[in-house]
Amino acid sequence: AARTGRRSPPAGCSQATQLHMGCPEVLLHCTMHCHRALFKRGLPRCSSMYRQLQPDVQTYHSLPPVPYKCYYQQLQAWRMPFHVAATCRSREVQFTSMQYDVQRLAFASITKEDLKFFEHLLPGRVVTDPDVLEASNVDWMRTLRGHSQTLLRPRSTEEISQILRYCYNRNLAVNPQGGNTGLVGGSVPVFDEIIVSTAQMNNIMSFNKNTGALICQAGCILENLNNYLAEQDFIMPLDLGSKGSCHIGGNVATNAGGLRLLRYGSLRGTVLGLEVVLADGTVLNCLTSLRKDNTGYDLKQLFIGSEGTLGIITAVSILCPRKPASVNVVLLGCDGFDKVLDIFKESKGMLGEILSAFEFMDYGCRELVSEHLKLTNPLREAPFYVLIETSGSNSDHDQEKLSCFVEKVMSSGLVTDGTIATEENKIKALWALRECVAEALVHDGYTYKYDISLPLEKIYDIVIDMRRRLGKRAKRVVGYGHLGDGNLHLNVVSQAQDQQLLNNIEPYLYEWTAQYCGSISAEHGLGFKKKDLIYFSKPRVAVQIMQQMKAILDPKGILNPYKTLPSSTQ
Repeated sequence: AARTGRRSPPAGCSQATQLHMGCPEVLLHCTMHCHRALFKRGLPRCSSMYRQLQPDVQTYHSLPPVPYKCYYQQLQAWRMPFHVAATCRSREVQFTSMQYDVQRLAFASITKEDLKFFEHLLPGRVVTDPDVLEASNVDWMRTLRGHSQTLLRPRSTEEISQILRYCYNRNLAVNPQGGNTGLVGGSVPVFDEIIVSTAQMNNIMSFNKNTGALICQAGCILENLNNYLAEQDFIMPLDLGSKGSCHIGGNVATNAGGLRLLRYGSLRGTVLGLEVVLADGTVLNCLTSLRKDNTGYDLKQLFIGSEGTLGIITAVSILCPRKPASVNVVLLGCDGFDKVLDIFKESKGMLGEILSAFEFMDYGCRELVSEHLKLTNPLREAPFYVLIETSGSNSDHDQEKLSCFVEKVMSSGLVTDGTIATEENKIKALWALRECVAEALVHDGYTYKYDISLPLEKIYDIVIDMRRRLGKRAKRVVGYGHLGDGNLHLNVVSQAQDQQLLNNIEPYLYEWTAQYCGSISAEHGLGFKKKDLIYFSKPRVAVQIMQQMKAILDPKGILNPYKTLPSSTQ
């Protein structure tokens, strides 16, 4: 069924739609692809691609029906410009179990009787359509793929409790899933695990303006929480590039770091309490809002960073700081990483209590955002760039301190160029140069991503070493990250997936990191991809204790199997 004839582009549609409104067949193909890219492929809402394609989807839903004729040449002509934005989302992904030769553990398989139970418990919220399940089976990087046949969408802790109690008795494996924005495969199934999504558990339960304690369900999107708090003159203590899609429960389960850790600390300090459902359906309610409670073991810490392997987080109590009245950002260029370290030392001394972020990126990152996202660099070209954010309560005081700091680093020769932003739109433009690096990398080719922490004086040495080691086989090797936390994001780009290139990167990178007492996962977690690498960062005794904890809390191993920890027999 379809419409006939031609018409002018509807108001608000993107350039892609306007260019092809003259051909209804191409338009329908275009909008169908937009729909798939946004809702089946799981494009993060924070990305520019999402914002670019969203009007097309709205246009698609408002169009009257028309006959659809598949003219191959016309479709091919349209696909080329579209793929500039979407080719990274359209690659077919091989099953994880086949890629990594994983053997399925002895879990039961879901039956019609199981589906009847879930349909009765969650009427209208049991998904078995393969097309809808596709986005939940594939990770955001589109490198891993499970083949779950069932997605459950509970709305309450009690429903999750009943789901897990049933699955525990039936020995059915479960894959908890939030926004599915993880980068190590912790949020997607490996085989046919039942996906339990927290997407509909998105209620804010309470907020105390006196203490700053926010209590909410685990499925609340981070950006939505931040918007809610902004109305109360507060902010969330963490900020991530995926904030438009990620869930607070997933943030806690992975102990996400992000851009505000330098100022507000990690989630291990800001999370006040948790509500968690254990593998057998038992509800563990430690949802306190107290700052101090020194009675027994701090059980919530077991679940922060456990990646859904010990229990499903259903609610979070988190301490939120006041929204700063004054925010300033400065972007600096410098000609060596030693200068970056000197600037960091000066910033801690001169900016002190108002220093809220210190990020760095190399010249390759600037090239990426300029080439693929057309973002303009306001500075002269330099080997390194530093982005510093200050946040405080008095704009005059903060700007005076920042001006003195910039004058000092400029006059001492640490900086070759710089610019200060005090207005919101200019602040966002400078932050985009740093936050959009990950998105630009997706456009650049097949990316091998590494998230490591190292002593500051060694943090960029590995980038130089890796460039020398890989040579021309790698299209690009770039480094950026949170210098204030000692966290480097190392990215190696190739034209296509290259096993020989990967063999040259791993395990050399992990051995190098371990040699300098670093961590092979600073903030992304271990998930599926890195679970067997834990020994590079943790002693064998520590891993054995973790396995014992897993056996106590989840004796059947149904919660997020094949993730986080190596098998006890390994």
